[in-house]
Amino acid sequence: MSKLILILFFITGLTTNSYTQTADDLVKQGDLLEKQLKEEEAYQKFKEAIKLNPVHVHALVRCSELASRIGRRQATQEKQMDFYQAAKIYAERALRVNPKDSEANVVMSLAYARMSLLKSGKEKVEYVREIKNYADKALISNPNNFKALFVIARWHFEVSNLNAVEKAAVKVFYGGLQKNSLDSAIQYYEKVKALSPNFILNYLELAKAYNRNNKREKAIELLNYMLKLPNTAADDPTVKAEALQLLKNWKA
Repeated sequence: MSKLILILFFITGLTTNSYTQTADDLVKQGDLLEKQLKEEEAYQKFKEAIKLNPVHVHALVRCSELASRIGRRQATQEKQMDFYQAAKIYAERALRVNPKDSEANVVMSLAYARMSLLKSGKEKVEYVREIKNYADKALISNPNNFKALFVIARWHFEVSNLNAVEKAAVKVFYGGLQKNSLDSAIQYYEKVKALSPNFILNYLELAKAYNRNNKREKAIELLNYMLKLPNTAADDPTVKAEALQLLKNWKA
């Protein structure tokens, strides 16, 4: 009987070990779920991976970016901010592991960008400063980080629409502006398009920039092209819906 019990324990141990998942296993599952546009499920997998390996930079980075994305879809500002703060915490943890990691810096930039939308006054200005600060750091480590370039493009685009007082305030924080921020925004968006030709949101923002630059035909061409591309992120259907509305308005 004792031998039988030992054999059963041995078999049970083998079975248990065969189903034990590592952090890397969970990360692979999370990556796959994200490709399938199942962002909430991917987020949970990456969080599980972090429990097993708290310094797994890729899992921390993915948790941060997904928290920023999922937060945007929450019904209340309170819930949105909860996700954005989580995004910031995950980014901070990734940066503690590797301060020079390009992806860790860019997700921190994205977290600040999301939070800035819910802030005002001095706090908002400080957040806006951090957006560009971390995007610039991301580009130092990887000049071809298309997400960081996209953040910089958006920054220039928004600057191009500031009034004189706001531009003066920006000069105080950033030490001056380029003469034509709209042209700079377009240049950055075009570089993003070259680096990541299936990045749906970039086409929408590039089209808006061309339209503001009195090149509506080019803007319309970009949106029509973008609508034919496959969705690669959970928010892409919403982005395409906005593109369709813009096309309707511009052709009216």
